[in-house]
Amino acid sequence: MQPSATLAMTSRVKARKREGHPVIGLSAGEPNFDTPKPIADAAIAAIHEGFTRYTENPGLLALRQAISRKLHEENGLEYDVDEIVCSNGAKQSVAMTVSVLCGDGDEVLIPAPYWVSYPEMATFAGAAPVIVPTSVESRYLLTPEALEQAITERTRLLMLCSPSNPTGSAYAPGEIDALAEVLLRHPHVYVMSDEIYEHIRYDIGWRSIGSIPGMRERTVTVNGFSKAYAMTGWRLGYLAADRPIARAAAKLQSQFTSAPSSITQKAGIAALEMGLEPVHEMVRAFRERRDFMVDALEKLPGIRCPRPDGAFYVFPAIDALFGLVTPGGTVIDSAETFCFHLLEEHNVALVPGHAFGDPNGVRISYAASMDDIREAMDRITRAVTALA
Repeated sequence: MQPSATLAMTSRVKARKREGHPVIGLSAGEPNFDTPKPIADAAIAAIHEGFTRYTENPGLLALRQAISRKLHEENGLEYDVDEIVCSNGAKQSVAMTVSVLCGDGDEVLIPAPYWVSYPEMATFAGAAPVIVPTSVESRYLLTPEALEQAITERTRLLMLCSPSNPTGSAYAPGEIDALAEVLLRHPHVYVMSDEIYEHIRYDIGWRSIGSIPGMRERTVTVNGFSKAYAMTGWRLGYLAADRPIARAAAKLQSQFTSAPSSITQKAGIAALEMGLEPVHEMVRAFRERRDFMVDALEKLPGIRCPRPDGAFYVFPAIDALFGLVTPGGTVIDSAETFCFHLLEEHNVALVPGHAFGDPNGVRISYAASMDDIREAMDRITRAVTALA
């Protein structure tokens, strides 16, 4: 396994900041908003009430009941409380899903660009990650034709993330239907549907693939509280799956970590009960930032950038810059070289695309203040236009 490239870049940014460099970090997938007050108040109340001991391993019954209602009302998914496992972040739920379903000899289909941890989780489980490339032209979406071609008798799991980290691309309901149509012809293939960015989307409809007839028993729906509720440090996620899968995941969790923090679980209940207006307010800010950033990128020579439908990332293709030279004489021979040039000479931190399975692009997070985004885009513009 390899360490997370996004966490490695974040560490490097923090080190440069400690050295006094005015770095603007656009590498981390972390909203710059405070956790909404009703959620924080619920956690504080839990502490004052002494609710600080272990809970049952799959999570508090009240929390799983709230998640079950949410899945029914918002996603058209029907899961009993014993088919839901609350974890220490959605990341853990993804890892448990792969470990429960996959093993030696299995193949895991991973559309690229992908979240950095997907292939490593497959490797950890003993399975072989099979990367399925997408393109700028397809808006970085997996097509039904590419999915059909990638499936073999060894295929065990498809990793599906919508809206996507790192591209922000999201599947419209009809596009989800088309993928499900392929999968229904291959009953040996399961789906891990990573829906952590579900509520951060713009002008596009929503469909959970597990809600399609015939897909529930073969889909593990993963979600959490980090992104929509600005709760990254609270570490609370969950998976919903057919009972045998959920029980196996709970067994794995009982040996690895046990349940999430009791205080965080109380906060999670408050998040699901408070309504979505604070989330919608945050999404409105993200939309403004997205539009500003994409408009600025579209003006730069040699950069192609689909306008994302969700999350808070853009993933521009920069391969047209390869071969150009910086004023200091450095040849831009890769996205990695470009990113380190930006960091060292212009104090802007991005993540090179090779970490996400696409060496021709870079991931830029707009989960930062608009002031920082404006300054960062000015610096990126100066860096790109100075290449020759």
